[in-house]
Amino acid sequence: MSQVSRIGVLTAILFFAAALTPSLLPRPWLLQGLMAGMAMAAGYGVGAGTAWLWRYLELRELQGRARRISLAGAGIGVLALAGVFLWRMPEWQNSIRSLMEMAAVEDAFRWRVTGLAIAVAMGVLLLVSIIAWLCRRAAAALATLVPRRIAVVASVALVALLLVSLINGFAIKRALRAADAGFAALDRMTEDRLGRPTEPLASGSARSLIDWQLIGRRGKTFIADGPTQEEIAGFRNAPAKQPLRVYVGLAAGDTPEVRAELALAELKRIDAFSRRVLIVAVPTGTGWIDPSGVDPIEYLHGGDTAIVTTQYSYLPSWMTLLIDPDRSRREAKALFKAVYDHWTELPRENRPRFYLFGLSLGALGSEASTDVISMLADPIQGALWSGAPFPSTIRNSLTASRNPGSPEWLPGVRDGSFARFSTQDNALDIPGAEWGPLRIVYLQYASDPMAFFSFDLACREPDWLKGERGPDVSPYVRWYPLVTMLQVGADLPVATNVPLGYGHNYSPSTYIDGWVSVTDPTGWNSSEIDRLKEKFDY
Repeated sequence: MSQVSRIGVLTAILFFAAALTPSLLPRPWLLQGLMAGMAMAAGYGVGAGTAWLWRYLELRELQGRARRISLAGAGIGVLALAGVFLWRMPEWQNSIRSLMEMAAVEDAFRWRVTGLAIAVAMGVLLLVSIIAWLCRRAAAALATLVPRRIAVVASVALVALLLVSLINGFAIKRALRAADAGFAALDRMTEDRLGRPTEPLASGSARSLIDWQLIGRRGKTFIADGPTQEEIAGFRNAPAKQPLRVYVGLAAGDTPEVRAELALAELKRIDAFSRRVLIVAVPTGTGWIDPSGVDPIEYLHGGDTAIVTTQYSYLPSWMTLLIDPDRSRREAKALFKAVYDHWTELPRENRPRFYLFGLSLGALGSEASTDVISMLADPIQGALWSGAPFPSTIRNSLTASRNPGSPEWLPGVRDGSFARFSTQDNALDIPGAEWGPLRIVYLQYASDPMAFFSFDLACREPDWLKGERGPDVSPYVRWYPLVTMLQVGADLPVATNVPLGYGHNYSPSTYIDGWVSVTDPTGWNSSEIDRLKEKFDY
């Protein structure tokens, strides 16, 4: 930087102070420092850019002593504000931790946060300065060939194109390959207890069409750790069946269509279409199926269930979501089409009830898997989607058209006959509302950044901060331009690092409420459902 902008520095301090305020999730000092540093850099850019534009437009400026006094006063004011915000930072963090039943913190590591934030901001601004220097050098070279103004525009375009090419073609691709290889190796690691199943109906068994070695760690856990026929029968003191689970790993086929056809063939082999309930589940980015979401449904229907899924990635959902969200959509569409096409060929009176399930990126893919128009003649029975991320099309459409007076974090959808939303507190039993033939339930917590992040946060206050707030959102959360987007964006990688029932960590109790509403299991009263919730209260 050839000259430090005083207005830029003052704005950077303001952005730093705003970044110390709470967002949706509690933040460790390291994440707080990184995010505050990014906010400082952004603030400097906003302030310096505004000052440059003011001068460029030749607007009136204070001069001499008046200017020095005003800058000194502003400097004292923003430093005092930053000091107050640093002092209150533990209180703000504890306001979230209290709502999430987490232990309070006494020390927010103020000096560490401040030091790290300054270092990050300086690093970002140094990088920007290098890019600006490259633009100036390129403009100087081009100015010998074309007019100066054209040279300036062309130099910026050339440097931008070069950077995008380097980032996309080199840095991101290499980082993706390295991350994918690392998570793939992790997926191949199998716990010693997870030996090849001996039950003939299990995926990966000697009689299975699916190679056990190609299933992956997440899939093997899904197959091995589900409830058994004996456990279900013992819980209800009633006859039960062995639940069926089919999992096709990413390594089992080169394309989503190949994996989907293998999954369908396995479903046919184990006679899954004779079960009462059939669920097409889409996993998270790592291939994980949340046991809190699938184990209870097998109890609710006495094991007379079949759950099928195929893997599409090794990467965490937040990473896949930001890089290639269509992975889950492509996989989900292929699996749904394969299973649905066969299901529609079966006699209606002798086929299972058909449901969809997905968490996080799985919900994004699952809701995009259905072709509503082609399904009108023969619809499925419903879907349960939890933690649907911010690009989710159907969820966003339902939220945007919600009933007047209902909050964004718990939208009311018309008369509740088609779709309903719920949080930690069961909101699915709507007085006077009756379900139609197709039931869709969205589970979302108000503190889930995967659901409520948006790039619009940079310039617009979100509706979820207006009016009534969710029960797990701190009363101290305020919206600040650009800063709030950075804050909620920083919450994404740690969205599951909170207790069950908060953030992106959905509890069995919430899932049970959702499955009861969607599938309407027979033979269950409220006391038995409470007992099932107690069983999964871990």
